Amino acid sequence: MPEGDSVHRAAARVREALVGRTLDRSELRVPRFAAVDLTGRSVVTARSRGKHLFVVVGPDDQGRDPVTLHIHLKMEGRIHLLRAGDRWRFPAHTVRLLLRAGDVEVVGTELGLLRALTPAEADRAVSHLGPDLLGADWDPVTSTDEVVRRIGERPARTIGEALLDQRNLAGIGTVYRAELCFLRGVDPRDPVEVVPDLRAMVTLARRMLVANADRTVRVTTGDTRRGRELWVYGRDGKACRRCGTEVETFRLGGRADPDEPSDSLDRIAYRCPSCQPRRATLGASPTEENS
Repeated sequence: MPEGDSVHRAAARVREALVGRTLDRSELRVPRFAAVDLTGRSVVTARSRGKHLFVVVGPDDQGRDPVTLHIHLKMEGRIHLLRAGDRWRFPAHTVRLLLRAGDVEVVGTELGLLRALTPAEADRAVSHLGPDLLGADWDPVTSTDEVVRRIGERPARTIGEALLDQRNLAGIGTVYRAELCFLRGVDPRDPVEVVPDLRAMVTLARRMLVANADRTVRVTTGDTRRGRELWVYGRDGKACRRCGTEVETFRLGGRADPDEPSDSLDRIAYRCPSCQPRRATLGASPTEENS
């Protein structure tokens, strides 16, 4: 599933391609909004909020209100930027969104969600989200404080679930969860109440997403060579890059965004048993600590 950095990049690409230009073709290939025609309107902006993408289209020449397209890529969605008339390299039946302005096309394929909303409806659609790690309004003190407060409201919950809960902080998915927990030496199954220095974890999460905001390939190790970019994600059964212990995987939930698929309640988590030893729940016996 695309994470906050990839949606952030998609918004930037759409802005560069379409902002200030008038649409001469628009298609929303979803039943509920198939009749929506944005032809003749200008694109005002495109922005991301966590894993959500918004494309704002201005009023038409008859005075009809602006429209905000709300897009969630979910598991397989992609945004393609093409030259108008170029042959598509994806099946036409996967197309859900087509916006053309002159010689540029923006095509959305296999989108998990596509809606045409009023600006107020668009704001409400993401009102449940926590602070956006890549948001322009992120403040290193107040935003971090708010994330720590939200995560701390459920101390018995696993930190792995808390990090994927978009109500706590917006933009983290399974890749960043795995890498963040590894770098902080935390087992994703540890309860929030025993995780040391949540502020440092949030600060690192922000730093990782910012570092990858303009990259097409995520890098958390500092090594950009192919196959060496990540510490533990996707490395089930392989040797830990730090200590050589075999990386393990297990299922761990984590979903709180109604626009994400229900199967995201149960996702793969990664862990190096040596670098990420399990911590005891407060009050647990020593035999429970390493179970």
